[in-house]
Amino acid sequence: MKILHGIGASKGIAIGKITLCLNIDNHIEKKTIIDVEAELARLDEAKKTSVEALNAIYAKALKRVGEANSMIFQIHIMMLQDEDFYGAIQTAIREEKLNAEYAVWQAGQQFSEMFSQMDDEYMRGRASDVIDISKRLIRNLDTRLANGLDSLSSPTIVAAADLMPSETVQMDKEMVYAFVTQEGSKSSHSAILARTMGIPAVVGLADQFNELSDGAEIIVDGNTGDVILEPDEATRTDYRAKQEEFIKHQQELKLLKGTKAITKNGVEMEINANIGHPEDVDLALENDADGIGLFRSEFLYMESNQFPSEEEQFIAYKTVLERMGGKRVIIRTLDLGADKQVPYLNLPHEENPALGLRAIRICLDRQDLFLTQLRALIRASAYGKLAIMFPMIISVDEVRQIKGLVEKVKNDLTKEKIPFDPHFEIGIMIETPASVMLSDELAKEVDFFSIGTNDLTQYTLAVDRMNHSISKLFDSRHPAVLRMIEMAARSAKKAGIWVGICGESAADTSLTEFYVKIGVRELSVTPSAVLELRRAVQQINIK
Repeated sequence: MKILHGIGASKGIAIGKITLCLNIDNHIEKKTIIDVEAELARLDEAKKTSVEALNAIYAKALKRVGEANSMIFQIHIMMLQDEDFYGAIQTAIREEKLNAEYAVWQAGQQFSEMFSQMDDEYMRGRASDVIDISKRLIRNLDTRLANGLDSLSSPTIVAAADLMPSETVQMDKEMVYAFVTQEGSKSSHSAILARTMGIPAVVGLADQFNELSDGAEIIVDGNTGDVILEPDEATRTDYRAKQEEFIKHQQELKLLKGTKAITKNGVEMEINANIGHPEDVDLALENDADGIGLFRSEFLYMESNQFPSEEEQFIAYKTVLERMGGKRVIIRTLDLGADKQVPYLNLPHEENPALGLRAIRICLDRQDLFLTQLRALIRASAYGKLAIMFPMIISVDEVRQIKGLVEKVKNDLTKEKIPFDPHFEIGIMIETPASVMLSDELAKEVDFFSIGTNDLTQYTLAVDRMNHSISKLFDSRHPAVLRMIEMAARSAKKAGIWVGICGESAADTSLTEFYVKIGVRELSVTPSAVLELRRAVQQINIK
């Protein structure tokens, strides 16, 4: 028996035998071809098969994990049809007389390296996508390298050097107990999809991965990141008990549906869900969220090749409001820039984009875009309980500019006789030290605060949350961050407005009692965390 230590990427415990997926990089042969046209025809056929498969995967993923998590496969199709990438493969076959498999692998490595060196965070993220589509092409060229994840005949634990998003979503949940990978991180596409699909996962085993072999029995603990190779009977028995306990816990949480998040001493909290797309409402309703505490509207922009029209946005917002049936829906105006880029916005290159042109700064700079979104939002207010929230605020002047534009839209809609609810709430995100220090003045201008702990932690501690080399310094429980949150909550209470939290630390149950004590009355988390947080609130008793 041996214990390997990785990163717990998706909670749960699995016990089973390994299906070891071949690493394509170790099985690509470089050959010289004679019949160029025949090789190009092989390539075209593999491309056709790949596009058909990706369309099928997209349709399947749409039903299982929602639009936001499925768009990656549409991006893969576009990249596969990109003239530069596909043309580079064809050129290698024609001019270098390379076999198609090696030509694809070579182009994939070159383009992945090119993307990984780019300054733009979004474009750097495309490096893994190029590898994904390259592997798909190669597997369709050489069926010996097909991993068969979409056609497993018996339940297993999948082990691979890495798993691309398209490979993860093809997994039949009934046939995959769990997966473990040599590479990867907790925030990778595959890890996110695993959590959405409820498949236990451990990633980042690094060199320890070489200890695994096809058919070996292992235990995967997605809670701790441990992988136990060839467990003895005592360990197996122990983990079966833990597995049953985890399943029982999940079932017990479901019994909380229909209950309220009220502390033992009578303080009621609103537990809402964070979503990125209208389809994600299904998950919010399934987990009995009290409302939507954060609808990230920028995903409507990131999933499009052009600015979404007023009508497209209106339909998206209206859909969410109607489906939530009168429960409050807080929609954040577009928060682009920094790590969230769209090519058609043509933002300038910045040395430090986290401190540059982003979020409300773009909106006030490009008021034509902002007014289009405001019109769509305010029109949608006629179909439910809407609240609009503005990100990255650092001054009272910004809020007053925003309110002026909101009034302009309301006046225009009134003249056009377009219905809307004039009583929708307006709030701001507290995510900069400046907004905290001015929170007493800002509270007089709005109906609510929502504290974005991710950026507030980043800016308070001067720690780039995207920089893995200093990730240990990123601590949302740091005393300085907690003091910032308490200061903002105190200002909100004094002004008579409510305050919530929509950042990652809203789901940190070790902080829940602190939030209740300082006057926070709304917490918004990923849908799967709603019931766990409701349970934590119900156990609190503040004397």
